[in-house]
Amino acid sequence: MSYDRFVDERVLTSRDALNRFQIKIKLVEIDEGARDFSRRFGNRVLVRKILLTIKHTETQEVEERELNVEEVEKRMKKERLFSSTNRWVASTDIKNGYVVASKHLDLLADAIALDIVPIG
Repeated sequence: MSYDRFVDERVLTSRDALNRFQIKIKLVEIDEGARDFSRRFGNRVLVRKILLTIKHTETQEVEERELNVEEVEKRMKKERLFSSTNRWVASTDIKNGYVVASKHLDLLADAIALDIVPIG
């Protein structure tokens, strides 16, 4: 593997404050037809589905769950709840099909608020 394609695993993994969970997010489906008219954020893609991998560090148990981010956003709008969803991810924040750790909270905020993804 060439140096420019190498991605450190630590860049892709986020942790909770007490280091009980480690999270990785892999893009499963993006909206190819979506157009980003805001150029101030650079080139971005619209995320539809992700594969969420949660590792419990105390038990070493690994849990995988497919999450339809688009459906979570629709549910938040339907129930007229406040939404912090931002399904747009910069293409520079995608490494080998995974979302970098600094963008995990942007994608998971609503799912955590609705207890779809139990963290904590």
